[in-house]
Amino acid sequence: MSGTSAFPRHSAHSLPSLQSAARSLATPGGIAALAAGSAAVGLTYATAIERNAFALRETTMPVLAPGSSTLRVLHISDLHMMPDQKLKQNWVRELDRLEPDLVVNTGDNLSHQRSVPAVVQSLGSLLGRPGLFVFGSNDYFAPVPKNPLKYFSKNHKKVFGNPLPWQDLRAAFTERGWMDVTHVRRELEVSGVRIATAGVDDPHLKRDRYDTIAGAPNPIADVSIGITHSPEPRVLDRFAADGYDLVLAGHTHGGQLCLPFYGALVTNCELDRSRVKGPSRWGAHTRLHVSAGLGTSPYAPYRFCCRPEATLITLVPAKRPPRTSPEQGVSRSEAMVR
Repeated sequence: MSGTSAFPRHSAHSLPSLQSAARSLATPGGIAALAAGSAAVGLTYATAIERNAFALRETTMPVLAPGSSTLRVLHISDLHMMPDQKLKQNWVRELDRLEPDLVVNTGDNLSHQRSVPAVVQSLGSLLGRPGLFVFGSNDYFAPVPKNPLKYFSKNHKKVFGNPLPWQDLRAAFTERGWMDVTHVRRELEVSGVRIATAGVDDPHLKRDRYDTIAGAPNPIADVSIGITHSPEPRVLDRFAADGYDLVLAGHTHGGQLCLPFYGALVTNCELDRSRVKGPSRWGAHTRLHVSAGLGTSPYAPYRFCCRPEATLITLVPAKRPPRTSPEQGVSRSEAMVR
């Protein structure tokens, strides 16, 4: 019976050719070429696709005082905005549709002398909502080219570019009502939730001066929030020792280049890899959330297994003993450790 096969037929000469090609790939030179090709494909994906695959992470953290209403906090970090990054700007602008109760920005907004208008315009209506912020190194100084292998050394010498117009950005934020909590303790009420908060300048630059805000937060607050750009353990320890319920940070980029089943290669700070992004615990009572951030340095424009992200954190009441009134002489932090 005549007919055509669904599978191609190989000529007498085709199988030896395939075997020869396989033997070529098995040589050291062939393996190197295959590895180089795979690396090129991976770099193209990390630069052209994943770097722009913005994602919204959602998580719930039990940190509020018993009986409190829930509070929706939008955590934004590490925009590293360039003036021409329209895709990122449009994506950030749409975050206002989430209708967060509070916005917290943990720094590294800028990457260019002309980035301030782009940041302000992309945040848009979010600047009309209650907001808190601190700055990071790339609000103060422009990025510069670096050897990426230096990130594997925690003691490498830091090199900074030209000063950036962080004062203009601060003015734009504060004029719209956001609170700068750099080395300041502040209190505010949002959606019926009383918040005690404080922040430090960027520990990555060793600009943190925790002693300026040291001490337990107001015990009658429904939640206490510490804010820092880089999640350095020395700063996290101080917040935890003072009894803060939650600390928000950025800086790590979630590792930026991660491996499947392994995770981040580095954190670019003293924080351990297991806490490089997302929620975790710090000590007995403090919760930590590290944002993987939305950008990259223009000199390292890639992400792999680590999508750029913002986080919508729903704060809910924690399961802990009820607060004792101040008249009875017992603070909330004292009640927590009983």
